Amino acid sequence: MIFFTILSQSFGEICLLFSDEVEFSILGISAVLFLIALCLLIWQIYHYCTQFPVSQRAADGQSAKSGGFQYATQTRGSKMEVQYKDLSHRLSPGPSCTNLGSSLDLDDMADLKEEHIQGSLRFSLFYDQLQSRLVVTVLDAQDLAVRDFSHSVDPFVWVRVLWAEREDEEKSSLHSVLHEWQTRLVKKSCSPVFGDQFSCALAEEEVSRVTVRFEVRDFDKYSRHGILGETRVPLNRLKISYPLELRQDLKVSKKDMVGEALLSLKYLPTSQRLEVGVLKIRTVCHPNKTERALYARISVNCNQCKLRHQRTTQKQRCEVTVFNEVLTFKLSDHHQIREGSIIVSVFELQPSEKSSKRLIGTIHLIKGNTSENEHWKLMMQSLRQPIAMWHFIFI
Repeated sequence: MIFFTILSQSFGEICLLFSDEVEFSILGISAVLFLIALCLLIWQIYHYCTQFPVSQRAADGQSAKSGGFQYATQTRGSKMEVQYKDLSHRLSPGPSCTNLGSSLDLDDMADLKEEHIQGSLRFSLFYDQLQSRLVVTVLDAQDLAVRDFSHSVDPFVWVRVLWAEREDEEKSSLHSVLHEWQTRLVKKSCSPVFGDQFSCALAEEEVSRVTVRFEVRDFDKYSRHGILGETRVPLNRLKISYPLELRQDLKVSKKDMVGEALLSLKYLPTSQRLEVGVLKIRTVCHPNKTERALYARISVNCNQCKLRHQRTTQKQRCEVTVFNEVLTFKLSDHHQIREGSIIVSVFELQPSEKSSKRLIGTIHLIKGNTSENEHWKLMMQSLRQPIAMWHFIFI
């Protein structure tokens, strides 16, 4: 009790040290600090209340986008058909590939979701009638999109000379790649200058069937190159007897149909084996091309487990190349295939040259958690029975 009495007396002495002006000043400063803290608290509450619904709506929008394919697979009839036709139309200029059992490539779907396509490409075209040669010059690009993960871009241009199967390109469904080139790489530049020139022999009567496709890519040393956009020019609409310089805006890259393949699938659940049969491959053969050979390489992924790829034997290329080969894959010890993919890559090579291998195109058969290819679905419905179906080859 004596201690508290002494303590109260000491506090009284301390209070006497301050005048009334100082006490009112301290009180005013305390009031101002309290008001500032109250304003900050109100602002934080307002910020939280406004940001939460936006993020929730964004998450709902993303789930709706990712669940679009799931919705299409769960519903029957016209909704599924419209969804498949819309996606197949975006992937290729040809007819819908689902009718023949072809599927959508997950990588291609990722390409459609690439960063915003922007920028333009400047190039020149010239057909030398005296030497019967097509000269393509890639000059420069401007305002290319920057990748989100790297915040930079290392662009180069992949040039392909596509030859249509028939004279009327709009009605033609199959193409053949006559020549393809690659410009030099320009690092960390959104407006690169290339200045690379390429040329190839081309008969004058075939100029109307040719389309030059420019695909701008972002170089990636450790993964698949990113696609920044493309532009393509049908030569039947241009007069290129003199050098013609053009600048065109980049658009979303589309796939070109370069052939068809007859594949068979058989699943053996007891032994956990998958048999992939490569029966026939139909491609467009240019009459002036030298003798070439074809082979197919099959890669299988099952439940996120990548199996060792296998390849067929080489066959001499013709309009319809017959293989009639069956490749067997031993699957992982799983009771059920939750997700998987079969990738068939068709290569062309010249037997007389060692390093002449060139990719013609690929076929992707996909089974996901919520969707599956029609061919895969038929295989699972007819166990231990081979199911054959034609598929389009895209590049």
